[in-house]
Amino acid sequence: MSRLLRGELIKVVTTRSVLGFALGGVAFAALNALAIAAWSGTLDEVPEKEEALSALPILLLLWGLVGTAGEYRHRTAAPAALVARRHRGVVLSARITAYALTGFLLGTLTTMVSVGLALPLLSGHPGPGLTSGDVGAVVAGNLVAFVLSAILGAALGALIRSPVLGVVVLLVVNFAVVPLLSGVWEAGVNLTPFGAAGVLSRMTHHTTLSVASAGWVLAAWTVAVTLVAVLAERRRDLA
Repeated sequence: MSRLLRGELIKVVTTRSVLGFALGGVAFAALNALAIAAWSGTLDEVPEKEEALSALPILLLLWGLVGTAGEYRHRTAAPAALVARRHRGVVLSARITAYALTGFLLGTLTTMVSVGLALPLLSGHPGPGLTSGDVGAVVAGNLVAFVLSAILGAALGALIRSPVLGVVVLLVVNFAVVPLLSGVWEAGVNLTPFGAAGVLSRMTHHTTLSVASAGWVLAAWTVAVTLVAVLAERRRDLA
């Protein structure tokens, strides 16, 4: 398993997409910190200041989906299973683990940018400042959201198997289905992976869902989709 995991890690970190998503995540983290802490006016509440430290973990959902689905599009998934001489589900599990580990590193990078840029800017705002505990909680929430989003994306990629279709589905759900759901049942949005990730990373605040509950919601989605993906991988032809 360790050799299989090393092989999957090498594939993940040597693709061009990982650099693109890393740069995109850093750019968003910096832009969000500036937009919230420097350009949005006076911040006098802790949740508003915490939002300046948030990144965009849902971006890794897209990255995991595109990367894993690309394995099937380019027909590299079947050779990997044959060379490894392992069960198809085991190979997919190693691939998802590789995305989880890389997602943690990408999450650490983007969170360092957002925290390093936002904290000095927030020092000039009135009201209660962020304590070390507040900052640590936001950082932890970001990292958990990044890892779970990467896993969820990789599992979805294994199910959808088409990068283009996967991207279209995610965009439609995020920009069409979720807003419609918000108009009908606002609290229900937080029960989606998009909403839970937003609460967990502090992109969304003043909601009925607590941060801890958001973590459990996102984890439940991740575990459920991953189990379905692994079971489906065991039953269908990779080619």
